[in-house]
Amino acid sequence: MRLMRVGAAGAERPVVTDDEGRAFGLAGLTDDLDGTFLAADGIARVRDALAAGDLPAVDIEGERVGAPITRPWSVVCVGMNYAAHAAESGAAPPAQPVVFFKHPNTVVGPYDEVLLPRGAEKVDWEVELGVVIGRRARYLESPEEALAHVAGYTVSNDVSERHFQLDPAVSGGQWGKGKCCETFNPLGPWLVPADEVDPGSLRLRSFVNGEARQDSTTADMLFGVGELVHHLSEFMVLEPGDLLNTGTPQGVALSGRFPYLAVDDVMEIEIEGLGRQRQVLARA
Repeated sequence: MRLMRVGAAGAERPVVTDDEGRAFGLAGLTDDLDGTFLAADGIARVRDALAAGDLPAVDIEGERVGAPITRPWSVVCVGMNYAAHAAESGAAPPAQPVVFFKHPNTVVGPYDEVLLPRGAEKVDWEVELGVVIGRRARYLESPEEALAHVAGYTVSNDVSERHFQLDPAVSGGQWGKGKCCETFNPLGPWLVPADEVDPGSLRLRSFVNGEARQDSTTADMLFGVGELVHHLSEFMVLEPGDLLNTGTPQGVALSGRFPYLAVDDVMEIEIEGLGRQRQVLARA
């Protein structure tokens, strides 16, 4: 089962597709795929309605695909969560999760344009496992309990401008300026329910202009999904509908092995079982 939002930006409507790729409308169950829907056992209700044949078939061929969740309250990100990526960034593997944030309005659809910000010099791609929170997570007792607070998983591209992020003269010592530019978090195409995914064993890949860049597995994460949600719950409250980006593997432009992105370049990223994205770079 795959949950999606389709339609023009700002006017998306929720649908679900079954294992045969058939699409069904969710207007009778919810107006959108948001925190309220997730917290009210929305995914279970959709599954039951789909199994009972209670949902109307819809044709979504040719429609724009939006992010699979409405704009989250918070986008929490983890840096250097793969040892090889930390090494290519010139850093030692962290002893605890490195946490930063993206502005919620960075979230766009999986096939929308990504805009090169004014003054950009070093725009980079980052394929990441996106985790969508389904229940309020506050002072959780264990990673196992934390996993029960996950609604589902999706594909996330944590686009970054490294000059803004890492040059002290620009960054001020914080990563946010290089992470929060508009369109810098394409998301989707689908949200797959948590009970249908093994988040510790997923292949992640990225491509630029058809050439392979990243190829790794979530098994190489330093901190798994349960550990991350548990850890974060000790310092902040994660709300239903919040997005957690779990870090990227090696193979980004920051490594020095590949050129940074330019206008008309094409990014493609994919995660096993969660779908594939494609974005063209354009001027802001």
